Amino acid sequence: MGGLTEGRRVRLAVDLGIGEAVSGSAVVGFLALGAGVEGTVERVDGELPEREAVREYRRLKALFEDYGHTMPTESRRRLEGGIAALEPEWAAFREQGNRVTVRVRFDNGFVLDGAHEDVLVPL
Repeated sequence: MGGLTEGRRVRLAVDLGIGEAVSGSAVVGFLALGAGVEGTVERVDGELPEREAVREYRRLKALFEDYGHTMPTESRRRLEGGIAALEPEWAAFREQGNRVTVRVRFDNGFVLDGAHEDVLVPL
């Protein structure tokens, strides 16, 4: 799992738009949490799913490793090209590691549930 654990203090790294403020039937404003607000992680949820490009990289790489030696030359070259095109996504995924979502109770009383850990900075 990611670097966030229950009880860990965090700071919001970006401004988050929450929604519209409504009075009667009229929109009267927009609610946002500002970057810098601090809080405590209440719960760590599951890992975020991998991006499509990462899943495709894994699929193509496995195909190449299992059957690349039996493929016609041109098919193998196309497969290698597909793998090479996805390598930057794969490298970024490996560098970033597994990401999780969390529930954070901010000091101002707001609760943010399902927050991606990459919008939070551990303190």
